[in-house]
Amino acid sequence: MSSFRIDRISEEVRHAIDAIIREMNDPRIGGTYAVTRADVTRDLRYAKVYISILEDDKADDMIKALKKAAGFIRHELGARVDLRYTPELLFERDRNIAYGVHISQVLKDIAPKEDNDHGTE
Repeated sequence: MSSFRIDRISEEVRHAIDAIIREMNDPRIGGTYAVTRADVTRDLRYAKVYISILEDDKADDMIKALKKAAGFIRHELGARVDLRYTPELLFERDRNIAYGVHISQVLKDIAPKEDNDHGTE
């Protein structure tokens, strides 16, 4: 299979999983999160789904809840996306957005100090 096709399938899986998770009524799943990426293997047997969770106190519980609900989410995914095989879902926490927010905050903290240094010369 071409990588372009796998990329399209991965994006379709990401959209479907995002919709499924938003429709779930589990109290452990919620808050500020985003399904950032889904990597489907070339044989369509596995999909690693990356979830970015901004609230650190809820992150571990949410990942555990998603791993327990993987069978339900996979069943719903099979009903929504027409694929030969419905991939096994592996949920991982994506820390890239939180890291970007941290770097942005560090840069904001440094910027006023640099402005003060240039004003004294």
